[in-house]
Amino acid sequence: MRGRQRFRTALASAAAVLLCAGAVAGCDTAGTGAAAPAPKAKPKPRPAVVWDRSPASLAAVGDSITRAFDACTVLADCPEASWATGTDAAVNSLALRLLGPERAARHSWNLARTGARMAELPGQMERAAASAPELVTVMMGANDACRDRTELMTPVEEFRTSFASALTTLRAGAPKAQVYVSSVPDLRRLWSTGRVSPMGREVWKLGICASMLADPLDASPAAERRRALVRDRVVAYNTVLKEVCARDARCRYDGGAVFDFRFGGAQLSPWDWFHPSRDGQARLAEIAHRQVTAPEPPA
Repeated sequence: MRGRQRFRTALASAAAVLLCAGAVAGCDTAGTGAAAPAPKAKPKPRPAVVWDRSPASLAAVGDSITRAFDACTVLADCPEASWATGTDAAVNSLALRLLGPERAARHSWNLARTGARMAELPGQMERAAASAPELVTVMMGANDACRDRTELMTPVEEFRTSFASALTTLRAGAPKAQVYVSSVPDLRRLWSTGRVSPMGREVWKLGICASMLADPLDASPAAERRRALVRDRVVAYNTVLKEVCARDARCRYDGGAVFDFRFGGAQLSPWDWFHPSRDGQARLAEIAHRQVTAPEPPA
């Protein structure tokens, strides 16, 4: 009898365990009143964002460089020579390389403005998002450092706030758009190259980027400190571009490629010896195309 009783008790316990396994809650296998924990669902892995190296449309935002200011005629924009969206075959813009002539004419938009600073970028991004581009190019920041005096340069944290706001604005209207961010050029290198031109020095007297270009032949300690301060600010701006872009899975920073590029006399405008010439625009297009079509994000 005792053996049968033990057998019945074991059988009842086993049945309780089996019933408990299928219960949602409230089952007590040990007689203590504690409910068995519900199994936890395994989180699904988030799919990796794959960079599209062949986007089908392009919007460009930025300043005078993207408008190709002084690339064709004196003191005038020349958007057909723009590194980003231009139609000039000699420049072979990023849009021409990615889309071809016919599609570039219908599916690329140059929304940059000569003289723009980073505070204007959120508005430009809002207009870019309205066209639902697959790629947005950004080249902005030179004018934040190019001021009449170094005291007027955009503070780094204001620069950061405006750039972060610009990406947020783009995401609100075009959440899947890819973004290529160019580094700000090394303004001190442009000064070093252009100061050898008598014509360039005369044009600079009109006030072009005075924080860097004023008194271009002045080698005094004060002048050198001023130029170093501007260069340091550009370096800080590029750090901001890199850090903010890194937080967006669909954003690529150029890794400092434009900042590191050694513009020579042939790459500078023959009218102001500061803005890129057509040849300089072509070099910028080459850099951008190399970065956008790279299989992995640039280092």
